[in-house]
Amino acid sequence: MRTIRVETSAATILLTEAPEPKVRDRQTGEIAKDAISGEALMTIGVVYIEDGESSLVKVTVPEGGVAEGLTLGAPVSLPGLVARPWDSVFNGQQRHGIAFRAAAVTPAAFPAAMGATA
Repeated sequence: MRTIRVETSAATILLTEAPEPKVRDRQTGEIAKDAISGEALMTIGVVYIEDGESSLVKVTVPEGGVAEGLTLGAPVSLPGLVARPWDSVFNGQQRHGIAFRAAAVTPAAFPAAMGATA
């Protein structure tokens, strides 16, 4: 399925949920793995703020891409962020959405205030 690169340079992204293992099967507790590398996957929650609008988003990141020093409420960077539309049928119900995935999550700085002088 097609992936769409997400341009984040004009956005502020704040960490709202600490990284936790992505569960593939809730009944067995099996952790999701990357299909190519086999590396365990993690999920994080962020608020994505751009042009005065915000969205709460869950993002999947490989375990090795989770940087040290992440703090809830602090700005983060999501290099390689992509969106992938999905759809499925579950218990006879058609479901659809957008899945987000990044190569890493790293601490970032708040953007400089617009119009501020040095």
